Amino acid sequence: MADAVAKPPRVTRRRTGGPARRLPYLLIAPAGLLMLGFIAYPMLSVLYYSLRNDNVTKPWRNGWTGFDNFTRILTDDPQFWDTLVFSGKWVVTEVLLQLLLGLALALLVNQTFLGRGLARALVFSPWAVSGVLTTTIWMLLYNPSTGISRYLADAGIGSYGTSVLSDTGTVFWAAVVAELWRGVPFFAILVLADLQSIPKDLYEAASVDGAGRARRFFHITLPHLRDAIVLSTLLRGVWEFNNVDLLYTLTGGGPAGQTTTLPLYVANTGINGHDFGYASALTTVAFVILLFCSILYLRLSKFGGDTK
Repeated sequence: MADAVAKPPRVTRRRTGGPARRLPYLLIAPAGLLMLGFIAYPMLSVLYYSLRNDNVTKPWRNGWTGFDNFTRILTDDPQFWDTLVFSGKWVVTEVLLQLLLGLALALLVNQTFLGRGLARALVFSPWAVSGVLTTTIWMLLYNPSTGISRYLADAGIGSYGTSVLSDTGTVFWAAVVAELWRGVPFFAILVLADLQSIPKDLYEAASVDGAGRARRFFHITLPHLRDAIVLSTLLRGVWEFNNVDLLYTLTGGGPAGQTTTLPLYVANTGINGHDFGYASALTTVAFVILLFCSILYLRLSKFGGDTK
């Protein structure tokens, strides 16, 4: 009898289906439901109220109106367009200046020098201050009786009793300076973190090839910082567009509505005017504008793409 050929043992695969595969989803389900509740429900509520008249001071007019609020915004509300133009001016000015100053500070504190740790702490400290406290600090600095203007008047610059926050010619830049103090550290932190990830070998090789500081900055540093700059400017642009706390407490949107952004207009309409339906419609329009600008900015900047 011929010897029987031994057959290899049969390998049985263990199925990973069933409860084991569903376990990760079950574990993250509570957090996912909470996020859905805190994000989706407010958005749907705002969209619902934007299609209604909901004014507590005029309850007899409350009810379903469809797209009448949006028609009023686009065709019969000049204040909407004024606040939108100012919001664009505010965002572009703040983000551009914060980026340039933050980049300069990041390059400075990235160098090796005595007391660098203390310098970094001083640069980053304003970012830890709340918006209302920041406003309080700058209101004291701008106070015509006890602030900077008094000492400037003592030195013969300007006159006593002048307030930069009540003058239409100076209030914008006074608010810009106050927000710069808080916003510049944000860019400095992100840019410095990305600066420290650039290999030193690249700078050494460029120096050997005879590249100066300017060429090393534009051909090595900036290309490596591109994604960090795009992300930080996008985030900061959205935050500055939605800025309410500093302008509300510093100027209240004045004088004569000169510093009223679109979100501040929404807050005044909903809180002071009690017109929640129209405020919800303004919020929806602002959300669409932000979403469109964010997508367009990411597409034009090619965020996450090849830097070559």
